[in-house]
Amino acid sequence: MKKRRWPIVSLIFLLLVGASIWYWIHLKDQPKASFATATVKRQDIEQTVLASGTLRPARLVAVGAQSSGRILSMKVALGDEVKAGDLIAEIDPASQKNTLLTQRAALEKYEAELMEKEASLVLNRKSLDRLKQLLDKKSASQSDYDSAVAEVDVTVAQIRQIKASIEEARLAVESAQLSLDRTQVTAPIDGTVLAVVTQEGQTVNASQSAPTIVVLGQLDQMTVRTEISEVDISKVKVGMPVHFTVLGDPEKVYHAKLDSIEPAPESISSDSSISSSSSSSSSSSSSSTAIYYFGNFTVPNEDGKLRTYMTAEVHIVLGEAHQVLAIPSTALGPAGPDGAYMVRVQDENGAVAVRRVEIGLNDKVMAEIKSGLQENERVVTGNIEAAKSSDTKSGGRMGPGGPPPMGL
Repeated sequence: MKKRRWPIVSLIFLLLVGASIWYWIHLKDQPKASFATATVKRQDIEQTVLASGTLRPARLVAVGAQSSGRILSMKVALGDEVKAGDLIAEIDPASQKNTLLTQRAALEKYEAELMEKEASLVLNRKSLDRLKQLLDKKSASQSDYDSAVAEVDVTVAQIRQIKASIEEARLAVESAQLSLDRTQVTAPIDGTVLAVVTQEGQTVNASQSAPTIVVLGQLDQMTVRTEISEVDISKVKVGMPVHFTVLGDPEKVYHAKLDSIEPAPESISSDSSISSSSSSSSSSSSSSTAIYYFGNFTVPNEDGKLRTYMTAEVHIVLGEAHQVLAIPSTALGPAGPDGAYMVRVQDENGAVAVRRVEIGLNDKVMAEIKSGLQENERVVTGNIEAAKSSDTKSGGRMGPGGPPPMGL
């Protein structure tokens, strides 16, 4: 009986040894189920709205000509610094000078007529006084006296008419002088010449609108006009902190606060209810495009590094937290009805358990942890590549020792 058992035991032993060798050769290098993890640590978190902005001078003025004529000389060049009142350009003043001389001559004519009529009034009044004395002595007729009275009244009326003409002539002289003065185009503000629109020798016509000579801007302060998407506009409020960078110097961060938000997008100017020229086709096409509202804020620019029409990458800060517990947003599982999230936590032995956590700010990269985790704990952010490959081959089912499904 014992002799019969020996071959069976030997066969079982050989099978076990063979299986061990096969496992050692084929399975010892197979990846074990393992997971990418991250440590719960303290850091700053900032939740922002990303927008694009355009830099403009805080004050931007198009200096125009109010008199017509040929530009005799330009007194400034591109990039010049000017003060308020400095001469920008000179327009040929010949026509304005002639008009001024004509109006002054008309004024002198009316003033001479006034002197003549005032002298006549004195003479007519003296004649009236003599006739009154003669009429009292019955030495003059009543008709002669009445004619003298009428002559005085007519002269008084003529004097009033001439005085009105003199006032009109004086206003004409002032207007002519103003037109002559306007041939000297001066700077209305301190600033930098950003553009020279009209060249020396060019003729300008100011009869309908003031043609632009130069464009001035104050560059010591820059206004950032920021396009805020309609998706984000409801989150943004005046007074929120903002910071931005420019393409030419992405390391330099500028900080400010949002000063204003325009109540309507620029496209309102083409609305069919206020613009007779807009068509139904244009309004329907504009409705299919993205809508942006403009927010504005101002930053100092003493060093002059910020230039007109630079593009700014603007971050409007919705909320910020400093040195709070945080984990990668990819570690968050589904949220429950109470707003709590499920997170997989791995202990020192590699065992994984699901825990409910309460989060605060979430910038889509890192999430603030308000409760449910401790500093230096490790959370699962995902399976490493080998585990993912193994998981795919097995139909997506977790192998032995894997984490329990989220939500349990």
